[in-house]
Amino acid sequence: MKTPADNCPGDLANLILSSQATALILFDQAMTVQYLNAAAEMLLSVSARMVLGQPMDHLLRCPQDIMAQHMNTVIRSNQPLTEREVVLSLSDGRSITVDCTLVPVEGGEQPNMVLAEIRRVDRQLRLTREEQLISQNLATRDLIRGLAHEIKNPLGGVRGAAQLLAMELKDGELEEYTRIIVEEVDRLKSLVDQMLGSRQLPVLRKVNIHHVLERVCTIVAADPEHGIVLERDYDPSIPDLEGDVDQLIQALLNIVQNAIQATYGKGRIQLQTRVLRQFTLANTRHRLVAQINIIDNGPGIPEELQERVFYPMVSGKSEGTGLGLSLAQSLINRHGGLIEFTSEPGNTVFTIYLPLEQEL
Repeated sequence: MKTPADNCPGDLANLILSSQATALILFDQAMTVQYLNAAAEMLLSVSARMVLGQPMDHLLRCPQDIMAQHMNTVIRSNQPLTEREVVLSLSDGRSITVDCTLVPVEGGEQPNMVLAEIRRVDRQLRLTREEQLISQNLATRDLIRGLAHEIKNPLGGVRGAAQLLAMELKDGELEEYTRIIVEEVDRLKSLVDQMLGSRQLPVLRKVNIHHVLERVCTIVAADPEHGIVLERDYDPSIPDLEGDVDQLIQALLNIVQNAIQATYGKGRIQLQTRVLRQFTLANTRHRLVAQINIIDNGPGIPEELQERVFYPMVSGKSEGTGLGLSLAQSLINRHGGLIEFTSEPGNTVFTIYLPLEQEL
């Protein structure tokens, strides 16, 4: 299979390839790098001069050598192949997600080569995941409101009937039963109220996010029942944001407490802040966004729970209510923000995004 550049003069072919927005890398049959364009240099944070002639795995590192396996397949079959959402590890320690198309290239007298066309898809995947999280949260809140209404009405009737019955009873032992009924009704009502969360709109004022995080640290440090090590990695350049202090403290505290439980009270939790520029949240572009990472070294969230972790009543702990993360997501959503997470054994990261300025 020939490339369109085969019919072009050499200088023009190089100009066309170097002008492509898609990252292009040419490998020979020994899987060494023969060419990469400017887009590939930018995407992979490398210099062409440093990687030409180097083995493929020096440039494209991915789990289970997927790229090497696919490269062999393309060389043997002489047919193009596309692999989607491949995670590449870069030389600077970052990871990116890409779609990669491998195309066999006929080299005339030269052995066939393979051209890799690489397109980064992290942004699109993040936007899709973000839309799913927001829709999930809205649908969950609507469902809970409907259920709460249907549950609380009969509970009120049961409680009133138990109180009237207690007034008529003369036997002290029977009164104990009615007292239990009233207490259990109150407990269920309290649980329903927790599921609903605060219905109060945020009272917005200028807030320093580091003051909020330090308040959370003070609350956590006051608990003598755990041996958690708290680490800070703050960006002091983050400007104040418009927010409700109490709601932000509650949201962040829920996530930190979840991390404490995940590490069984004996792990390490890092609070990290950064500024993102020209960042999109809920299809709205913001000039500045605060990124707050809450990182723990616990065993990670079980894979079967990861798609449902923000649902209420979903918990990996037998004693958990499964309400903390759901409420945290709801409170952050009210501030125009979002909570996402990544999790693997030894490294779970909950990331909170909060807009710092009005949308463009």
